Amino acid sequence: MKDFLLGKTLTELKEIASKLNMPSFAAKQIAQWLYQKKVTSIDQMTNLSKSQRSLLEEKFEIGASQPSSTAKSVDGTIKYLFKTDTNKFVEAVYIPDNDRATLCVSSQMGCKMNCLFCMTGKQGFNGNLTSNEIINQIQSIPENDKLTNLVFMGMGEPMDNSEQLFKTLEILTSDWGYGWSPKRITVSTIGLLSNLERFLNENHCHLAVSLHSPFPEERLSIMPVEKAWPMYDVIKLLKKYDFTRQRRLSFEYIMFNGFNDSLRHAAELVKLLKGMSCRVNLIRFHAIPNVELKTSDENSMIEFRDYLTSHGITCTIRSSRGEDIFAACGMLSTLEQKKKQQDNSPEI
Repeated sequence: MKDFLLGKTLTELKEIASKLNMPSFAAKQIAQWLYQKKVTSIDQMTNLSKSQRSLLEEKFEIGASQPSSTAKSVDGTIKYLFKTDTNKFVEAVYIPDNDRATLCVSSQMGCKMNCLFCMTGKQGFNGNLTSNEIINQIQSIPENDKLTNLVFMGMGEPMDNSEQLFKTLEILTSDWGYGWSPKRITVSTIGLLSNLERFLNENHCHLAVSLHSPFPEERLSIMPVEKAWPMYDVIKLLKKYDFTRQRRLSFEYIMFNGFNDSLRHAAELVKLLKGMSCRVNLIRFHAIPNVELKTSDENSMIEFRDYLTSHGITCTIRSSRGEDIFAACGMLSTLEQKKKQQDNSPEI
């Protein structure tokens, strides 16, 4: 089986060029064809000789694949379904908003973290995505040239797939790759300290931390990760870094009626985040099967936001997008995968 070129870093492409006895500068040429000119076949790399292209074609292919299906929301949001090399499925969500166009990408097939409020976690964990499979979500949608922002907030915990995440970020931000500014990229995490520190040290992309309660025991009841990586330890690490310049730090806070939406929670949140340059994004909860949590009402969210704002914390209520196609926050689950598996099951 041939290996894929899409998703390779410049270092990896140099190794390939060396093994094929190609000049070292050919690696940068290949990278430009892949990430800037976005070719779909090796034969289109016309500044490589025919013999060099033939050598590449013997062992490699581009590795780009189109979405298996799409679903479009009434608000313009589009959900794309991608099939992986292991015959699993992942979803990416395109969100147009005036002069902005954001793509929410997945980093894993399912998720290990099993947060109570997230449909992705309910389907279990089916493996990490490769850098090829992550980059393909970006490059293979029809709107790829319109993208202004990228968020790693789709299926999976990005920091739990750190090697492939860091490869992808290198491709996105390097001049030989997409050449994006790190300010266009946000990586979300529930707080895996083992890889979070490396992320903070090695790049300048924005960071979003899933918080959802300022009280450890309460957070633990909906987020098992609190036991392994306590919220207080995550905050302690973040306070060592400077977020007053280009990099932005935000905390994601899903609002649950009668659970975490009181002013007592808001006051504790002010204490927890004291002295930090950050923002809090309040998110409406989207009901999922077999979970009794309910979303907060609009007045509670406004009151919570205004309390934080009056105490010096920038706070916004995030607009919900794509709920009608199960593309909103916490709703990605590749139900299509189960359907296809059922369709292909043998008859009894």
